[in-house]
Amino acid sequence: MAKICFVTGTDTDAGKTAVSAAMLMALQAKGKTTAAIKPVAAGAQQTAAGLRNEDGLILQRYQTARLSYEQVNPVLLQQPLAPHIAAAREQRRVTVSQLEGYCRGMMLQPVDVVLIEGAGGWRVPVNASESLAQLPRLLNAPVVLVVGMRLGCLNHAMLTAEAIHRDGLQLLGWVANQVDPQMAEVEANIATLCDRLPGYFMGHVPWVPGADPETLASSVDVTPLL
Repeated sequence: MAKICFVTGTDTDAGKTAVSAAMLMALQAKGKTTAAIKPVAAGAQQTAAGLRNEDGLILQRYQTARLSYEQVNPVLLQQPLAPHIAAAREQRRVTVSQLEGYCRGMMLQPVDVVLIEGAGGWRVPVNASESLAQLPRLLNAPVVLVVGMRLGCLNHAMLTAEAIHRDGLQLLGWVANQVDPQMAEVEANIATLCDRLPGYFMGHVPWVPGADPETLASSVDVTPLL
């Protein structure tokens, strides 16, 4: 069975998808086959093929498995809101067990590594009583944390790491993703996180406007996934 990893972020727009795509390309460069799933996404655009989420399309493109969009993003909610709110507006109910089933199906793919990308931050609700943090617990999936490098990220990163530990999961590694090109003392902030976060430091993805995952792949060390 494939090795699995759950990718979460310190917040919405921390760069989970960009880093996930870079990891997929880095794994491919090392000869590994990959599949990726974003079990629930909120925010859709109308395309010739129907409603699509940009993150889901990126994951579909950069994995080595040839899968349908519906396999990569099985639950798509139209409005870019927290999943439980977006689902309520569509009179739909999303459950963790439902998402678990989709992920377990993906884990049967004949590949070396499966990345499971979350939505928002670690504890984002999916319905009135469940959060997405319960999904990697059910899957017993180690976690990669994407730290959106901006003012305030130290607190967000350390609190998220504590929550992951409390939930009984391994923080396999973390990636510093430069989301604010004007952030002061980036290297000093990364050094602080290296001192205080458990898990392997998997690299610093710089701010490069318009950079594609092939370019960013060299900034990510995927050793923990091998």
